[in-house]
Amino acid sequence: MTADEAATAPAILRVDQLEKRFGGNRAVDGATFDVARGSITGLIGPNGAGKTTCFNCIAGALRPDGGRVVFDGRDVTGLPPYRVTALGMTRTFQIPQELGAMSVLENLMLAGLDQAGERLWESWFRPWRVAKQERDLAARAHELLALVDLEHLAYELAANLSGGQRKLLELARALMPRPTMVLLDEPSAGVNPTLAVKLADHIRDVRDELGVTFLLIAHDMDVVERLCETVVVMASGRVLTEGTPAEVFANTEVQDAYLGSQYR
Repeated sequence: MTADEAATAPAILRVDQLEKRFGGNRAVDGATFDVARGSITGLIGPNGAGKTTCFNCIAGALRPDGGRVVFDGRDVTGLPPYRVTALGMTRTFQIPQELGAMSVLENLMLAGLDQAGERLWESWFRPWRVAKQERDLAARAHELLALVDLEHLAYELAANLSGGQRKLLELARALMPRPTMVLLDEPSAGVNPTLAVKLADHIRDVRDELGVTFLLIAHDMDVVERLCETVVVMASGRVLTEGTPAEVFANTEVQDAYLGSQYR
């Protein structure tokens, strides 16, 4: 998707006057922005800008004190994470949350929605249905592992993966429920520059091949510039500006406050 296409595409996510307070601290103070369907949108800003709190309100990990979150035409404000996930929006975490004692394949299969094997009566009275779903989940997991270049590690314990591989596992696991949108929390954090480029390429491939929309928090401006059609800048809980990476990086207020003189 080009920047012009992102600007005219319908919004899959609308964040409208979102507020979240912790005591007297307004962590998110009226943040408003849209994410175009099929786009890769970046959410940037300095530490304490409110990005992560905003993210958590969108994903359902925190209940906002005001405003609305509308996803795919449905008001999801304050819904718990499992319900947001069921509606088609998943997320990753800055620190990968893999289950180290399970294999890479098992980590992915666990993320499938509405598994019959989780209901005791299904296991007792319809074991064939459970077995078929297990096969389907395994096939889906292998497809995603191939997409993110982890297929050769399918049966490796997740605890044995490198930092970059764990980030790829997080991405693949977020795709297991067949979401229409994924929230990425610092996808390149702790990853060396070479792997960061590879990870960015995988994210773009997923968008292009599966049609998934991405909203990502990032401090790595190289990744933002490489990936994003639109960038939203937050400061003090509010949206400071938004636009293409070129427009945002050319904004002198953004340069001075958040990106430094290297972008002048």
